Amino acid sequence: MDALKINDSIALPSYEIELSAIRSHGAGGQNVNKVATAIHLRFDIRNSSLPEFLKYRLLHGSDQRISKNGIVIIKSQQSRSQEQNRRHALQMLQILLQSALIIRKPRKKTRPKKGAIEKRIRQKKQRSQVKGLRQKVTD
Repeated sequence: MDALKINDSIALPSYEIELSAIRSHGAGGQNVNKVATAIHLRFDIRNSSLPEFLKYRLLHGSDQRISKNGIVIIKSQQSRSQEQNRRHALQMLQILLQSALIIRKPRKKTRPKKGAIEKRIRQKKQRSQVKGLRQKVTD
């Protein structure tokens, strides 16, 4: 494994990514207890060669896979093959890093239009009438 390419200008050297094989959990018969096919990926953001702006965005984001210490932990056990799980874990890390590069436009606060408010009130009154017709009739 050479380097994990994030985009044209950023690549992550393989020695910064720690991959270890562990046993999978769940159903799988006798094989699940004997063979370590799941992959546990650990990547330390703070001690990596990533650019500072990317480290900041990752550390201040809200991804559950990033611990408070700044370590990305990804577990892959989708496949019965260790190599496929390794590729999947690296792909998940790549997607995580690429998503941190995307700068989203800030949301502009808007108010509902007058017609939308009137339509909502009209629908509420109509629904109220339908429910009112369900009540018992008093003589």
